[in-house]
Amino acid sequence: MTVRWHITRGEGELTLSRQLPARFDVVASTTLPEGDPLRLAHQIRQDMWRMLKRVRGFSPVVQLTREGDVIRIKAGGRVTTPVAPGLSTKIAALLACPAHRARWVAQAKRSQRRLK
Repeated sequence: MTVRWHITRGEGELTLSRQLPARFDVVASTTLPEGDPLRLAHQIRQDMWRMLKRVRGFSPVVQLTREGDVIRIKAGGRVTTPVAPGLSTKIAALLACPAHRARWVAQAKRSQRRLK
């Protein structure tokens, strides 16, 4: 089975989602230094999925928006069942984790691609 991800690009924005339209039933956000937006989105999506794969009906969505010299990251996704309490807090903790952030930034810096 081939897994396909929808990559929606706009002016200064990139959204990575499993389904269209991308929907945020649960969400958390942060900022990171500029880097390759697609690498960054996939890294965050993978780590979020690893953490939440047991949440029934969860489908990750990552949206990146350029804000000057940083990228605003909105991570979360679609949930087809009632949203469990604390789910946003778990995603926020993932986005705040120094080890994950360092790895994401290192991967994103490996390429010269940037949000336009």
